Amino acid sequence: MTVIDSDYPATAGSLIDNFHHLRTEHMSMSNGWIAGIALSCVFQVGCVSKVAQPNQYSGFLPNYEGLQEQTTPSEQKVLRWTAPGFDPHAYSTVVFEQVELYPAPKPSERVNLKTLQDVQTAASNSVKSALSPYYTIVSKVPRAPADSRTLILQAAITHVSANNEGMHWYEAVPIAAIVGATQAATGHRDQTAELYLEADLVDARTGLPVAKVVRKVFGETVKNASQPIVANDFKVAFKDMTNDMQALLSGQ
Repeated sequence: MTVIDSDYPATAGSLIDNFHHLRTEHMSMSNGWIAGIALSCVFQVGCVSKVAQPNQYSGFLPNYEGLQEQTTPSEQKVLRWTAPGFDPHAYSTVVFEQVELYPAPKPSERVNLKTLQDVQTAASNSVKSALSPYYTIVSKVPRAPADSRTLILQAAITHVSANNEGMHWYEAVPIAAIVGATQAATGHRDQTAELYLEADLVDARTGLPVAKVVRKVFGETVKNASQPIVANDFKVAFKDMTNDMQALLSGQ
């Protein structure tokens, strides 16, 4: 008599059923693995912060305490602090020379010295355009009218770069997400030009700060990680920044 172990598949049908079970289990594991990669890609590539993070502060401002995220009239996110009771209309003069580059600029193949200088000029012009309808602008404190209440504005561009664009909703499926992440890793994904601007506003008489801002400025989209960044990439962004400053100063 031949004894057949009850745990061993004894028929062709049982063998086929077992094969299908293993195949289904393998496919389920594969799908889970792909979905896991997709979600990981979405979280790593898709989350683009709209404001500067603490580890991105340059040290240009005396301190970064009290900064709170706010939305500007142009729907941009900024970090801002204002001293209690500060009234911009109580002042008539602002001491401002130009936006600085801080720390000392380090040009690269992608962001050359001319681009940094052009961006510096464009940002300075944006600030002056925003201030000029409301204040007399002078370059040094001694040049302020003797009877005026004066503010001192110090501002700096602290970083210029481009980062991978966040994924679009239609890319948040397994295969598209994996492809998108691969493009980002290999430098072929679209990128957004961006710069960081920090500003400090001080009452010239008391020497006390009355406002400070850290703004992440988003420029145009560049094709990939090898395309140079130019000042014109921020033209629209600087216009929005000017309008936001004017709206704030006018009390809108």
